[in-house]
Amino acid sequence: MTVSETAERLKLESTGGAFVAADRLSQMRTSTDPAGATAAWLEILNALIAGMRQGLVVLGSPAGTGFAPSAIWPRASKPSRALMAAADAAVRGGRVVIERGAPTRDADAAGVVTIGYPITFDGRVRGAAAIELPDDTGTDTRLALDHLAWGCGWLETIIRRRNVVPGDRLASAIELLATSIHHKHFQDAATAVATEIAGTLGCERVAIGFLRGRHVRVRALSNSASFGKKAKLVRSLEAAMDEAVDQQAAIVFPPPSEARILVTRAHDELFKSRPTGPICTVPLAEGRRLLGAMTLEKPEGEVFDLPSVQLCEYIAALLGPILEVKRREDRWLPVKAWDSLMTLLRQIFGARHVGLKLAVLACAAVAAFLYFARGEYRVTADATLEGVIQRAVAAPIAGYLAEANVRAGDIVRGGQVVAMLDDRDLRLEKLKWASQRAKQEREYSDALSKHERAKAQILQTQIDQAAAQIELLNEQLARLRIVAPFDGYVVSGDLSQALGAPVERGNVLFEIAPLNEYRVLMKVDERDVSLIKVDQTGELALSASPERGLPIRVTKITPISSAEEGRNFFRIEASIAGEIPASLRPGMQGVGKVLIDERRYAWIWTHRIVHWIRMTLWSWWP
Repeated sequence: MTVSETAERLKLESTGGAFVAADRLSQMRTSTDPAGATAAWLEILNALIAGMRQGLVVLGSPAGTGFAPSAIWPRASKPSRALMAAADAAVRGGRVVIERGAPTRDADAAGVVTIGYPITFDGRVRGAAAIELPDDTGTDTRLALDHLAWGCGWLETIIRRRNVVPGDRLASAIELLATSIHHKHFQDAATAVATEIAGTLGCERVAIGFLRGRHVRVRALSNSASFGKKAKLVRSLEAAMDEAVDQQAAIVFPPPSEARILVTRAHDELFKSRPTGPICTVPLAEGRRLLGAMTLEKPEGEVFDLPSVQLCEYIAALLGPILEVKRREDRWLPVKAWDSLMTLLRQIFGARHVGLKLAVLACAAVAAFLYFARGEYRVTADATLEGVIQRAVAAPIAGYLAEANVRAGDIVRGGQVVAMLDDRDLRLEKLKWASQRAKQEREYSDALSKHERAKAQILQTQIDQAAAQIELLNEQLARLRIVAPFDGYVVSGDLSQALGAPVERGNVLFEIAPLNEYRVLMKVDERDVSLIKVDQTGELALSASPERGLPIRVTKITPISSAEEGRNFFRIEASIAGEIPASLRPGMQGVGKVLIDERRYAWIWTHRIVHWIRMTLWSWWP
């Protein structure tokens, strides 16, 4: 298949969907300078990353005098300030930079995310790549960072050579990149890449292996969907790969005369085991981290020249991180979890990562405090202050209200007149009976003078009846003056706007509570009522004076619940222990806390959540 045909059908698959990038391969084939290659690289990166707004590559000058932009996408556009700042921060700090900011265009509704990635090798920063993405829920920043990371590995190879490889070989490398991305699963991608490399470089066999522990394991062979993991060939290939990985260098066997001296014992055994041509093993790496190795075997009579070896190194630098990402994503979930745990432990107990170590120490200190530290556990409930007794002042007879001297909130003294009823009807009734009694007394005297004993006896009875009525009316007139039964506080009742209104006998006009005897009523949740006992002590904080706590003692537990706001409460009564402040008034509300005992802080702060989880699980458990 030709490069042009591949360019027409090349599709790069990613998490967000499929993107076509082959229309730039012909341009990359003709690029012979870093500027052209980096511009084409930005085109490929745009095809991989959904929603990329701008891209920028900054490279150092050959003389080491400074850094300058090498390419920008879209071409001929002006890089935004955020993009330039991200690239500058990556160059200066030698680290990945992710910044979020305001929209860069008036038409944009969302903000932007700028990512800067340094290009380093030999311990020095040689440049940086930066991209700008929309900051919305559809943008996968992590995936974009992964694409940028493996792409920068290829840019490092460009800087090492200071020139781009010839167009045909570069196109071959990009085709291999497309092949690796086209397949979703690692095994398919690795096998396809090995087969494609074998065809492109004219190799008889290509093997790709990745580190598992301290040794490389062969994961793919060219033109072979499956292979025996215990076969002698596979073990020989793995030994050769271990040899290249241990020395962190590309090994060619038989070695050229000008090559530096390397250990090639495993390659010698592999070479003698089968009648093949030369062997080349190239380590796969991601930055400073070794991932595995790639072994290429050519037919007899051919050689691995320096350009071929360099092309193999470029291919390894380009494909290694991509295949590693696919390999890690294809693992079982427990394996991923275990690997993440091991990575975390290495970061905690290994070198560097000071911030993580401090965070773990802080979490351990907090956990130790929660488990070992103990404190007072107190049941909290809403509380209301009431008088120990509450006297109702009612209308003694039916009548009309004449005076109302107090209302709710007033303080009264015992015997103080709080209200009066109209007495005119009773006085007229009393005058009627007094006149009738005077008339009957005259008739009685006349009957006695005439010695009419029967009539005199009847009149005496009527006189006594009139006297009794007058005495009753006097008693009723005295009761029209309604007085306070004791010193106290008017809890309810305001008749100042009802003067002259009729009242019936027994109507409650006022409610009066004493000023020096109070009780506290608390509404305790049903989950905590089993912990409350009589004579337990606690503290009451009223909303009117939260800075001052009043000591209380539980006196009574009412075994009747009431439902409020979807919850059940029990009424607990308590008394105020100690001196009662003069500022207290019935009806004040606050929060009461009853001391239970000392318990761990972890239990105090989590027992409600644990209780809810238990009840939920029990309700759903079959």
